[in-house]
Amino acid sequence: MKRKSKVTMNDIARAAGVSQATVSLVLNQSRNIKLSDETRQRVIGVATALGYGRLSDIHAPRNQEEIAMLVSSLQSYDPFIDAVSQAREAAWNNEALLTVYEYGDDTELAKNIIRQLEKRNCVGIILASPVTTLADMSDFRECTPLPLVLLNQRDPGSPLLPSFIPDDYANAFQVTRHLLDRGATRIAHITGESWMEASRQRLAGYQAALQQAGLPWDETLVRSTNWQFNESFSATESLLRLPEPPDAIFCASDWLTIGCYQALMLNNIRIPQDMLLAGYDDQKISEQLTPPLTSIQLPYSELGRLAVEYLCNEEDAATHVTLAGRLRVRASSTR
Repeated sequence: MKRKSKVTMNDIARAAGVSQATVSLVLNQSRNIKLSDETRQRVIGVATALGYGRLSDIHAPRNQEEIAMLVSSLQSYDPFIDAVSQAREAAWNNEALLTVYEYGDDTELAKNIIRQLEKRNCVGIILASPVTTLADMSDFRECTPLPLVLLNQRDPGSPLLPSFIPDDYANAFQVTRHLLDRGATRIAHITGESWMEASRQRLAGYQAALQQAGLPWDETLVRSTNWQFNESFSATESLLRLPEPPDAIFCASDWLTIGCYQALMLNNIRIPQDMLLAGYDDQKISEQLTPPLTSIQLPYSELGRLAVEYLCNEEDAATHVTLAGRLRVRASSTR
């Protein structure tokens, strides 16, 4: 490989005074993340001046470079699939193939896969999780000379290990503030299991938005579940039995809103006339519910691409990218 002689996105980022993630978003013409026109033009100008050129569309069939993604588990309906799809496309655009291995949280299996990858023309390895989480990656830190990056997970004990994750805190803040802007004053939050980092961050973002609005913290408006819609059904019914029920509900996943919709319908509570409702992660079902569900679209496509580009450009900075998503406002929160 002769990649070291190329102008990289990191070179452009340093010259333009922006992050490598911003450079990638501009050069890939992403419109899912808001960037000013001035920033876009500055990045394009610097890239042109430095002589940055896109790789040829012709892919050499021999000795094909490879990016490996090891996923702890994978479900086809999960929005994390977007990260895999975009990573595959980004790898191909960088003259590499993306291969995906599911190792079922079996560390020994994962390490055996890595040993096999060392015998091939592997550019680097993405250690991915379908659930945003904190992880102990000590078993992987010294197991291979191949570059490693984390996708949808981070390890506080490995600050030099690059990570690419969605900003659950900012996303939950964004959803809660939207409900406040729509006139809600008693917003309930139905979340997942408290041990999960994703649940904790979404709860913290929800609390911060209430605090900023000057509303008191009321723990009776929070219900924890195991992410199943039968539990969100029960949680919603218990919220409706409060002496002062909520006027809006924020569910920490679109899956949880299914039980919420059912409970509200059985209790003759109309959405959005009597109760505003918002979900999280913008699964396909969100547009099919009646009324369609307001939700937050997670930036998995951008994160998957950024992780691949980091490896393909042979970056070596201790990069930690955290991206907020886009709020998709639909009828469930619009009176």
